[in-house]
Amino acid sequence: MPENTQQLDIVFTSPHPDDLEIFLGGAIAKAVKLGYRVAMVHSTTGEPTPNGTLEQRRAEAAKAAEILGVETMEILSLPNRELMDCPENRYVLATALRRYRPKMVVTLAGRTPMASPDHWQSELLAESSVFYAKLTKWDDRFDGTSPHSIGKLVYRQIPRSLETVEWPTTFVVDITDTIEQKLAAVACYESQFNPDRIDGVHHWLRTTAGAEGSLARVEYGETYCLPRPLGTSDLVKFLA
Repeated sequence: MPENTQQLDIVFTSPHPDDLEIFLGGAIAKAVKLGYRVAMVHSTTGEPTPNGTLEQRRAEAAKAAEILGVETMEILSLPNRELMDCPENRYVLATALRRYRPKMVVTLAGRTPMASPDHWQSELLAESSVFYAKLTKWDDRFDGTSPHSIGKLVYRQIPRSLETVEWPTTFVVDITDTIEQKLAAVACYESQFNPDRIDGVHHWLRTTAGAEGSLARVEYGETYCLPRPLGTSDLVKFLA
């Protein structure tokens, strides 16, 4: 394995510290619980915001990652509020993917009018960076890291996003045994959620997870999507 690289199973990525915890926290904790090597990669620091400081946000992200149990958490230096899918930013995220060498990348999907446009740009950036990670003869643009092909790109559709997308494949991750970890990780972001607000956020997360879980006949779930259909040669094993 190349120097200064790791062989991880999954990289979860989103624009701001707190996005992964809010939308994907149950699946992150579940993957760790199942023994997979997991990294959380936040593209920006999330600052400036109306409340909090850069140092506080970093401490909150570290505490949340500890609660979820992930092996690695990284905050990249891309610009909050101005995050764009452009070549320069693709190099940054793709370099991280080439260092972590995951089997799959999981990211958010969907436009969020009246909320940060970083969410949608982050989806485009993740797609582009997964492609860039495998490009050859360009190592100088990726801090000398070697190419890495990622097998799967998985999406978590933001529940409040604008469009309803007809995904070729959807599935629900059972987070019944990790939802409390998810809620605790979100609560770490005291700079974003004061005591009055966190109760409402927890209520929304719990009811959303209940609704999504009910689709798969589990108590709590998170729905994930694939850009292509899944294939199988054994219908019984596949559905079992």
